[in-house]
Amino acid sequence: MKILMIEDNKSVSEMMSMFFKKEGWQATYSYDGNQAVVLFAEDPFAFDLITLDLNLPGLGGMQVAAKIREMNDNVPLIMLTARDSESDQVLGLEMGADDYVTKPFSPITLIARIKAIARRAEKAAINSQPTHEKFDVTTEHFQLNSNTREAFLDGKPVKALTPKEFELLKTLALKPRQVFSREQLLQMVWDYEYFGDERTVDAHVKKLRQKIEKAGPQVIQTVWGVGYKFDDSGVEPE
Repeated sequence: MKILMIEDNKSVSEMMSMFFKKEGWQATYSYDGNQAVVLFAEDPFAFDLITLDLNLPGLGGMQVAAKIREMNDNVPLIMLTARDSESDQVLGLEMGADDYVTKPFSPITLIARIKAIARRAEKAAINSQPTHEKFDVTTEHFQLNSNTREAFLDGKPVKALTPKEFELLKTLALKPRQVFSREQLLQMVWDYEYFGDERTVDAHVKKLRQKIEKAGPQVIQTVWGVGYKFDDSGVEPE
């Protein structure tokens, strides 16, 4: 795996370099936002994953994330931030981050997050190969094909789903009306144990709902105090 770590604290980079080497990963380091954008622009498809600190000299982390997404919309991105406000974390996810880790963090935790995202990215790449197989999730009004990465609500496509949004939708739709807690969804979709990151799920559900609503009625429902469920039983086709 080739990792680009954008981090202005060199001691953090040096610490993580030991863990990256232990995993057999190649890492490139950038210490300010402007340098990171220039480096990434040289080959936007050279890296398998990016870790991005939000508090950077020069160009800020949010701006760097936006420029990275302009050049490559699919490269997995983990934001590292000392900020603990919900608005910053949700904004980071909405800017295109796949996950975030709040500083100070355990190197082992970051490695686990990287591995989880890498597994999902690998599965998504395999499943994106063309196929003529039938839908593997079918409900009264909804169809989903994991191989073509397509989802339809009453025949209308749910467009521009990110890998995480697709897996989240599939997980919920596989068991209509079953309520999943945020902890369960973190384990099933993100592949790591619950660390108190409920806002990761909430932010992805928010974006997923926005895309579903462009295709038809809302089928992701909130069960207050518990979590979320997929239910299209009340959908009336147009």
